[in-house]
Amino acid sequence: MFTAKFLLAALGFTAVSSPLILAGELASPSITACSGSINPPDGCSIISVVSAGCINLTGDLSSLNKQVSWAQVPAGFVCTFFQNRDCTNGGVNAHDVVVLEGGIWDMSDVQGIAGPQNFDDQTSSISCSPV
Repeated sequence: MFTAKFLLAALGFTAVSSPLILAGELASPSITACSGSINPPDGCSIISVVSAGCINLTGDLSSLNKQVSWAQVPAGFVCTFFQNRDCTNGGVNAHDVVVLEGGIWDMSDVQGIAGPQNFDDQTSSISCSPV
């Protein structure tokens, strides 16, 4: 048999722990983009991932426009970094787009549409989606 004290303690624990779990589940994934190094952080900004939306490096992010040297993409996501604004590219064989999966990336040696390339100081917009 459960006592009233035990039930109140269990309910109290559930009420306290549930919001913490929910807050963790609802937290938005983010990209870290740096104009300097990523470790130690230099010129880094954290950008919330908007699934399948285009993030232009303007406004508060304008200091990163054409300045991204390192990027960290969250696990479970694939992000496309575009040389142009509005997440547009020049075509199938263009060298103005790189696609990166979860991990830390040195933008001077990343996989582009046409193969490995130097994309350092090229990014003007980013689009991410879950894998």
